[in-house]
Amino acid sequence: MSRVLRWVLVAGLVCLSGPAALAGEVLLDVTDFGAVGDGATLSTLAIQRAVDSCAARGGGTVVFPAGAYLTGTVVLRSHVTLQLEAGAKLLGSTNLRDYPLHVPAYRSYTDHYTVRSLLYAEKAENVAILGPGEIDGQGAAFSGPHKQRPYILRFVECRGVTVRDVTFRNSAMWVQHYLACDDVLITGVRVHSLVNKNNDGIDIDSCSRVRISDCAIRSGDDALVLKATSGRVCRDVVVTNCVLSTDCNALKLGTESNGGFQNIAVANCTIVNTKLAGLCLEEVDGGVLDGVSVHGLVMNGVGCPIFIRLGNRARPYTEGLPRPGVGQLRNVVIENVQATAVTDSVACSITGLPDHPVENVTLRDIRLEMPGGGSSKLVRLDVPEREAAYPEYRMFGMLPAYGFYVRHARNLRFDGVQLAHVRAEARPALVAQDVQGLVLNGFEAQAPEIGAPLLWLTDVRSVLVIGTQPAGKTPWFLRLDGNRSEGVSLLSNDFSNVTEVVRCGPDVRPGAVRLEANILGRAH
Repeated sequence: MSRVLRWVLVAGLVCLSGPAALAGEVLLDVTDFGAVGDGATLSTLAIQRAVDSCAARGGGTVVFPAGAYLTGTVVLRSHVTLQLEAGAKLLGSTNLRDYPLHVPAYRSYTDHYTVRSLLYAEKAENVAILGPGEIDGQGAAFSGPHKQRPYILRFVECRGVTVRDVTFRNSAMWVQHYLACDDVLITGVRVHSLVNKNNDGIDIDSCSRVRISDCAIRSGDDALVLKATSGRVCRDVVVTNCVLSTDCNALKLGTESNGGFQNIAVANCTIVNTKLAGLCLEEVDGGVLDGVSVHGLVMNGVGCPIFIRLGNRARPYTEGLPRPGVGQLRNVVIENVQATAVTDSVACSITGLPDHPVENVTLRDIRLEMPGGGSSKLVRLDVPEREAAYPEYRMFGMLPAYGFYVRHARNLRFDGVQLAHVRAEARPALVAQDVQGLVLNGFEAQAPEIGAPLLWLTDVRSVLVIGTQPAGKTPWFLRLDGNRSEGVSLLSNDFSNVTEVVRCGPDVRPGAVRLEANILGRAH
């Protein structure tokens, strides 16, 4: 008990934020309950006795001193904190029989994914896991379908959750899953998990009032994901100051999105060495995505910087429910984003569905260095709708733009967006189809090769291009097509380096374009 007594003395002198131990609080050492830190002795029962004893005394902290503790599933109780000291490590058992089934009362689509986890809590209050120790799921030992591979952590319908300064390693499935929880704080957490499939770093699912900060994630699947695999909205979530790297997508809302998303703020994150998209906003299962602010992303080595999709997979989250209708994706601001060394030539995309547009999206102060390399045969590509397809940035194949492809959108703003390409490029910087209310303010883009315009707009209404100065010599600025195109205004732009400003297709009605107060080159 001398270790615990020293802990009490220190806690009495130091004020610690969060649920860490204070003088007079119950402190229990797992070794006093028979846990052995030799990395080989299965200590599940001893650890569970320590947790249950702590809960029975009204709550407190269960301390893991330095050592490696092999364990199966441990169920956390209300008002109990697990404290992993420096040099302490929880090792997940490699025997599936040490993970008994836990099927929560709360229904969600994740019923299809898991019934096992190393750390589990349901309807618990004020639970915490604190570092600086580690939790290693030893996930390489597991194979087979989803339910044969345990999560490391799964909390369901919990309130007052804190996970701080812990390192998670080597999960067999998702690393951390927080489902229908309220008041969650995840800070200073490190994740390194690439030993199996479906290694999501953090999954926030149908939760409310969540703060995630100062985390570093390297994962085999999506790094930091917000989901709504139930009918409950995932809302009031703040993500700040994280470093993300993944073999899939880095920051993602979706793919499961039945309950939708509201009031989500992301700021000051770095995304590196990511094979798929840096930022994904996806609403495909009938919910509503409303109110997302993303500020300050720096990306290097991502497959695609930005992917936004309103689709209609329409998958019910549990059996017996009707298929949901088309959802909504609206009120999104993405600003101060830089992306260099982008690896895939597909292009960013913002797409809704016919009669179901993406609405009210602003991209501000964005600088993307795209790889280029698109050929002229892609310029007139007919992009399929793929309404029910799984949303991924490559879902349409190659796109007819090198920077942004936009379709079925309303009230879309590009403010201070800069686009460049590394290799020779024959596609326009921006292609927009069926868009109403498009503003390009200070839009600056490197021109494609001769034969393609910088912008190609089809069936667009109420378009304003203002304060734009194309980067370098631009043979052709705008191609306008579609008999629905109208109200296209080019005002106060610097076209001094542009050879041809506008070329209209044969189906464009007279008077669809207005040019006023622009600076024109000598060719005009």
